[in-house]
Amino acid sequence: MRDRDAWLAAAYDDHRRELQAHCYRLAGNVADADELTQETFLRAWRARDRFDGRASARTWLYRIATNLFLDSRKAAARRTTPAGDVLEWDATIGPYPDVAAGVADAELVELALIAALMHLPPRQRAAFVLRDVSGWTPAEVAESLGVAVPAANSLVQRARRTIREHAPADPGDWRRPALTADDEEILRRYAAASDAESIRLLLADDVRITMPPDPPVVGIDAVTGFLTRPLDWRTVPTRANGRPALANYLRHPGSPVHEALVVDVLRVVDGRIVEINAFVGAHHVAALGLPATAPG
Repeated sequence: MRDRDAWLAAAYDDHRRELQAHCYRLAGNVADADELTQETFLRAWRARDRFDGRASARTWLYRIATNLFLDSRKAAARRTTPAGDVLEWDATIGPYPDVAAGVADAELVELALIAALMHLPPRQRAAFVLRDVSGWTPAEVAESLGVAVPAANSLVQRARRTIREHAPADPGDWRRPALTADDEEILRRYAAASDAESIRLLLADDVRITMPPDPPVVGIDAVTGFLTRPLDWRTVPTRANGRPALANYLRHPGSPVHEALVVDVLRVVDGRIVEINAFVGAHHVAALGLPATAPG
């Protein structure tokens, strides 16, 4: 029993980060992904004596996590069918933290793919993630979902049709590479910019801010005006979803500290910021491993 306990603990440690990324792709936010990841380990711990070794530990853990996700969606009261740009209206999506070095390819998650996955019913989402993101065989997907191979293939094919309508056409864009030096420089200038002229130089003409549940802010004039409001901010450059990001702390009048409020995830194209996905809530800042307050 002790050897099996040690084996499971080691297997979980080996696969925890990529398992969390898998759960994030399914759930769309770090809080739910963390809960799924923790529950996966608990479920695996209870079933450790029944693991027969026919599949790898990684496959076994993924299968448990996927079925926990599907069970959680069965318990949901209803499912809202997305319309338009999910990042404009869905306040449940959140950024996923990157680390400065050593991020495995399986752990990088592009926001565009996450938004596209939200258009899929849960079983299609699970089938697509297992088949096209994690690279499982049709037989493995079918076994995980408890269906025949033709049914699993049908789920994947329907998911692919929907994903093609909402995600980048090139699957290589689903996992963004490491930040470039240009990305880092844009982020540095964005964090330091405090006047309208400095901010305008960073923005594309058709730049947009998404910040659900509020409507998007569109166009360089509107975005510049929004970003130069007279508020007392402190910022911390970071990274999320393979993109440059900025954690923002706001100090309210009379408060001695700046409180975590929003994470801006930037999309940079040809040296200009074309989109700012703003995720409002201190929990998004905490998900990046940052403190709840900054000194005043």
